[in-house]
Amino acid sequence: MNYLAHIFLSGGQPDIMIGNFIADSIKGKKYTSYSAKIQKGILLHRQIDSTTDAHLAFRKSTKRLHENYGHYSGIIVDIFYDHFLAKNWSDYSDIPLEDYIQSFYKLLLDNFDILPENIQKMAPIMMEGNWLLIYADLDGIDRVLAGMNRRTKNRSGMDTAGRELKEFYTLFEADFKLVINDLQTLSKDFLAV
Repeated sequence: MNYLAHIFLSGGQPDIMIGNFIADSIKGKKYTSYSAKIQKGILLHRQIDSTTDAHLAFRKSTKRLHENYGHYSGIIVDIFYDHFLAKNWSDYSDIPLEDYIQSFYKLLLDNFDILPENIQKMAPIMMEGNWLLIYADLDGIDRVLAGMNRRTKNRSGMDTAGRELKEFYTLFEADFKLVINDLQTLSKDFLAV
C-alpha cells in the first residue's frame, strides 16, 4: 500500500496517521523515540506492509508486472492500489476525498517539527503537487509513475506501467478490493488493542 492507503487505514486517529505516514523513514527501533500513538502508527504501517506483501491477491497483481519491472513490481502495485482507493473513495469513507486530504495536509503542517528530515523535505512538494488527490485519475498515476522512474534514474521503467494498469484494470481492481478488505480488518483489530 502507498501513502493514501496507509493514512486511510489509521482509523482517523491523528497520531496513528502521522506514524503510519512516516514509518518508512524510521528504521529498526528508532520508533521508540516517538510518542506511544505515533509508535503504534509506525508498527501498524509495518504490519500492513508485511500482510500486503504476503497477500495472495497482491502477489497476483505483482506477478502481472514482474516480467517488465522485476523488483519494482510491488512499488507499482502499491501506487495502483492507491489509485483504486482514491477512485472508489466514497465506498470507504463518508468524508469527501478532497476534504480528507486537506485535513491530512493540515495535520502534517501542525506536526512538521516532529517529522523526519526527509519527510520535511518531501511533504511540501507532495502538498504542492497534491499527490494524494492525483491518484484518483489515470493521468495522475502516469505522472506519479514518471516521477518514481526519475527517482530510480530511469532504471525501473515505471513510467510505462500505466499501460499494464489499463490493460489489466479490472483484474488489478479486483485484487485491490480483496487486499483492502483484509487490511481494514487487520487495522481495526490492531488499533483496538
